[in-house]
Amino acid sequence: MVNYEIGDEMSDSLKTNQAVEASEEINLLELLRVVVQNLPLIAKVTTIVAILSIACSLALNNIYTAKAALLPPQKDSTGGAAALLASMGGGGLAGLVGGLGGSSDMFLGILKSRTVADSVIKRLDLDVELKSKNADDTRKKLQKLVKFQAGKDGIITITADSKDPVKAAILANTFIDELKKTSLQLNLTKASSERSFLEKRLTVVKQDLKTAEDEMKSFQEKNKTIKADTQAAVAIEGIAKLRAELITKEVQLAALRNSMTDENSEIKMLLAGIAKIKGQLSSMSGTGESGSVIPSVGNAPSLGVQYLRRLRELKIQEALFEQLTKQFEAAKLNEARDSSSIQVLDEAVAPVRKSSPKRAIIVILSTLTAFFCSVFFVFIKDYLSKLPPEESVIVDDIKGTIKGILRIRQRV
Repeated sequence: MVNYEIGDEMSDSLKTNQAVEASEEINLLELLRVVVQNLPLIAKVTTIVAILSIACSLALNNIYTAKAALLPPQKDSTGGAAALLASMGGGGLAGLVGGLGGSSDMFLGILKSRTVADSVIKRLDLDVELKSKNADDTRKKLQKLVKFQAGKDGIITITADSKDPVKAAILANTFIDELKKTSLQLNLTKASSERSFLEKRLTVVKQDLKTAEDEMKSFQEKNKTIKADTQAAVAIEGIAKLRAELITKEVQLAALRNSMTDENSEIKMLLAGIAKIKGQLSSMSGTGESGSVIPSVGNAPSLGVQYLRRLRELKIQEALFEQLTKQFEAAKLNEARDSSSIQVLDEAVAPVRKSSPKRAIIVILSTLTAFFCSVFFVFIKDYLSKLPPEESVIVDDIKGTIKGILRIRQRV
């Protein structure tokens, strides 16, 4: 009995599968039947759309695209002031003082700026050609016509669209000209500011250097010094020699006084010599007159410190003056030369072939879309026609709701 039941279940399963397969075959045949029955409608819709797409594509104006390529300048990013800071150990600040670099992003920003766009609009009188209402409208239309792109190699590409191939080339080349003018103006402004800064600073340093020189000269004239530390050593050596000579003369005087009076001519000469030596020693030890030829030993340490301070200030001002003079000359040269070195790799020329519209693609895509949409429409139509009465009521309600919404919108 169990075997019979298992056999019956297997036979039922096979029958069910066969029924499903038969149902699928029937459904596919039914779909094919719907397509064949509505084939005139599908062909009519597809043909009409194909004809309309051909007419519309032929009515579209030919658009020509001109292309230009340029290479931004690979320039040194350090200007005169930055080089000055670098030479004086200010490497961290040198990068901040640097001028315009050769970055493609920066030049893309200039090309997309309102200043360049307005200059191009004014040169080519695009307000009239583009039939714009105002300046903003003209800029928006211009943005659609011209595209800018920077590659990984740093090369900037400018593409311009126009109905006239010659105008497309002129539009792209005009953007290049305005880019050169704007970047040149920015570079010259930077160079001029740098040169002006260096010129003002150089004037101050000149005055400071003159003041330091005058103070050094006045110090040397007042203290009769040329180099304080050397002269102090010479004075000390002279004092030692004078003291030795004084001791010698005092010994001679003591010996003569044992046999002679002070009225003796030799003793008088020794006394005069001793007094002279003592006067020299007094002067060199710091108690002499200020008009002495060499600085006194008592003043030597103070004079040495004062001398070194004045010498240090003088050397600093001399170094600043030398560096600023070099950078000032470099800034003047930089201002005088052409700071814009944008290299045009490919100048835009009038294209021979149109870039759009792609009429064949438009016709093919429109025809295929119309075909599939018409097939889908006949399937929906056939499905709705076979709905039971209760479901047809729901469909009618949906149709009524949609019509009501459309009427309200029409009134509004």
